[in-house]
Amino acid sequence: MSGGTIRVSEIFGPTIQGEGALIGLPTVFVRTGGCDYRCSWCDSLHAVDSAFRNQWIPMSVETIWQEVMKLSGGKPLTVSLSGGNPAIQPLRPLIELGHTQGYRFALETQGSVAQGWFRDLDTLVISPKPPSSGMLTDWDQVDNCLQLAAGGPEVALKVVVFDEPDYAFAQQAGQRYPQIPLFLQPGNHTPPPPEDDDARIDLDGVMDRMHWLVERVTADQWFEVRVLPQLHVLLWGNKRGV
Repeated sequence: MSGGTIRVSEIFGPTIQGEGALIGLPTVFVRTGGCDYRCSWCDSLHAVDSAFRNQWIPMSVETIWQEVMKLSGGKPLTVSLSGGNPAIQPLRPLIELGHTQGYRFALETQGSVAQGWFRDLDTLVISPKPPSSGMLTDWDQVDNCLQLAAGGPEVALKVVVFDEPDYAFAQQAGQRYPQIPLFLQPGNHTPPPPEDDDARIDLDGVMDRMHWLVERVTADQWFEVRVLPQLHVLLWGNKRGV
């Protein structure tokens, strides 16, 4: 990737944010390509696995912004920077350009790479990956992300929960950062393969997990946490670009 360009997997919208702190909010998505993690249940392998890097387009900030403006009709809204892990991309110039025109920026990352430009965001969602992902969370690095964002964006935590070990991990996150809003969401155990965005989804299984998670939280009287579904999964299953 040449200097000054951003590796982009896809740009789409406007649609609604499907999960976490901004669920339901009209949004344009800029999904970057590349990730330093390989989660076992990743639902965006087309933007993660280097086997698909030939589909990631190095784009200038100006070219990306032209597409965002076209999709939004020039009307300011929230731009979600996602991936992969968007924190590995040089996104500060894009954020600065968008802010001059009244747009807001949200970014979700697992907290494995800390960037000084996190402070320029409007919303930062850190989503540390639980045991079911097969990844290990470096809490010191999460701390670094939070420190670099201090005084800037609204910050939230989000944890995907598949099972009891994941639930215990979420409790650990809540205890470590009691001052930060924490969102839990049931995991999608039937994520799409990169080549098929209309793959079968076990929606009944996802809803069973949602019911279990709600019952688990209420039985524990864990009233500080918020449990939400992936709204886009309920509406469109595994379909991409919505």
